[in-house]
Parts: sequence; structure tokens; C-alpha cells
Amino acid sequence: MKVTLEHHRTKKQVIEAVDKSFGDLFKGVEGLPVKIGVKEKSWQGSTMIFALTAKMGLLSTPITGTVEVTDTELIIDADLGMLNRFVSDETAQQMLGRKIKGLLN
Repeated sequence: MKVTLEHHRTKKQVIEAVDKSFGDLFKGVEGLPVKIGVKEKSWQGSTMIFALTAKMGLLSTPITGTVEVTDTELIIDADLGMLNRFVSDETAQQMLGRKIKGLLN
């Protein structure tokens, strides 16, 4: 799944906002029938590498990916793992896109 959003802030401001609010982006996402927890996140320059765990009942699946901040865009590229069986890429993109837009405004 890939989400690309335009931003009108400095790269530093966007990196700080993403770093501070990353865990909150996945809490209480409407329509997602899962609980998502952050296992790890680390920054390499303007790219954050992350690992999450999605739990639905007894099932658990890893989600891995990156968040890249450019001068004009925020790009999230994630492998949803087994979560793709329950939530389409399009649905996940829309839900995550709405939350990120709120973060960037």
C-alpha cells in the first residue's frame, strides 16, 4: 500500500509531526477491525522505517514499511501482510490518508 500526500510545511516540521504522532495515526482508525501497535521505528535521514503489529482476535500479522518526507510530499509505503485479506489497499489508503491530512493541517 502506498499513500502520497502533498504538504506545505518545512521538511523538519513534517518529520517532527510524524515522529511525535506516529503511534496515534493507527489508534482508533475507523473501519479497521484490528488493534495496531508500534513495535519499532527509526529514522535514517528523512525516511522513517517502521514495524507494526496488527491484531484481530487471535490472529496477528506484521506490518512493515517506510515514511519518506520530501520537500513537498509525505510518502508512506507499507506491506500490510495478512491484513490485506480483511482490508483492501484502497480502504487503508483512504483511512490513513484522512488521518495524515489532519496531522499536516
